[in-house]
Amino acid sequence: MKDLKKYSNKTKAGFILLIVMLIVLLSNFNTLQNSKKSNENINAIYNDRLVVGYYIFQYANQLHFIKANAVQIGLNDTIKKNQITNALKNIQNINKLYLETVLTPKEKTSFVTFLTSCNVINKQSKKNNWNQVSYSCNQALQTLELLSQIQIDEGKSKLSNSNSLHKGNTTLGELQIALLVVLGGFTLYLLMTKKNKIKIPQSPSLN
Repeated sequence: MKDLKKYSNKTKAGFILLIVMLIVLLSNFNTLQNSKKSNENINAIYNDRLVVGYYIFQYANQLHFIKANAVQIGLNDTIKKNQITNALKNIQNINKLYLETVLTPKEKTSFVTFLTSCNVINKQSKKNNWNQVSYSCNQALQTLELLSQIQIDEGKSKLSNSNSLHKGNTTLGELQIALLVVLGGFTLYLLMTKKNKIKIPQSPSLN
């Protein structure tokens, strides 16, 4: 306490302003980091979830087309093979786009299962085993349902994380404003208050 009395009110106010500046800088840095993470989450929802959802829709269309050709009675086997081959080529093109996205470990496992079913479809169609082709299509479609659910779960997780970051930024901003008001008021008080000086009474002169 004795050391504090050595400093003038202006010096104390300067210290407080320095503390305020540090608080503002740290708070802004934290806010920027949270905003960056929130932006990454939003981009991930679009690039890795919504876009993938569209890929899954395209997969399903191709598989339903393959199954329809496989079970169609009276359709020439050669025509069936050609139709299925073209559909599988479309699936391979979608695969390239899908693999450019960020896959979770669970998603990778399901995607490998999906590719396995597609390989079975390709092999069985060459053998004219249309029942097996139809069965493998059903398996692939079931795997697509799992992949679709993964997109929903991951999208919800990213969105929840973004909302939490936004709430954190809002709360931090409110606390920062309150702290600045308090410190600002205290600083103003110090600047307007004169430093009390203790006067030592002098002994009466003997002369």
